[in-house]
Amino acid sequence: MPLAVQLAQIREEIATACRRANRSDSEVALMAVTKTHPAEVVMEAYAAGLRLFGENRVQEWQEKSTALAHLTDAEVHLIGPLQSNKAARAAELFHAIDAVNSLKLATRLDAAARALGKRLPILIEIKLSHEESKHGLAPAELPRLLAALAPLDALIPTGLMTVPPWSENAEDARPYFRELRRLRDASLTACPTLTQLSMGMSGDFAVAIEEGSTCVRIGSALFGQRSYPLKEKA
Repeated sequence: MPLAVQLAQIREEIATACRRANRSDSEVALMAVTKTHPAEVVMEAYAAGLRLFGENRVQEWQEKSTALAHLTDAEVHLIGPLQSNKAARAAELFHAIDAVNSLKLATRLDAAARALGKRLPILIEIKLSHEESKHGLAPAELPRLLAALAPLDALIPTGLMTVPPWSENAEDARPYFRELRRLRDASLTACPTLTQLSMGMSGDFAVAIEEGSTCVRIGSALFGQRSYPLKEKA
């Protein structure tokens, strides 16, 4: 199915979920997850009207970005786990870092952003799943991290993100999305900029929207299975 047709179908599903939740679809950003897809796929998505993109690896985006430098109004977020020794390069390459899970990483990003003369939006990734493969900060550690972020004025904590355990049933993800929203709401007094909720992917984004998501990350529903996984160099 052509990408433009897939995109139109997803936008309609987003609008339908918003209507069920009595929300405006303008409240929900659609992030195209282009990790492991070549630059040509990003250009096709851009031509279809998409402007927000998610990439998983610093090296992979660095290799693709030269061919995409002319897409000056595209916004690219790092959504995968980031090693602290790659923080400086990530701060330079990406418009935002959506998977901060430690003070060590935040401190490295703050120093890098400061050196670049920029303020860098970040999301804090919360681990609500017991799966070992999932990354993120333990929920109980969130207040302490937010307090420690306050002096790091090159960073802008804009919200929380999570990835629930995989399930064929989208409804299984609802408690995790609901808990992330509760954590966000409980944190707003301490950190008023923490308004965003990045949650929901191809299989469960409608449920995430019903639970308050402000950004859904869509990969396979737009592009099919990913085509060439690149290995990150150490």
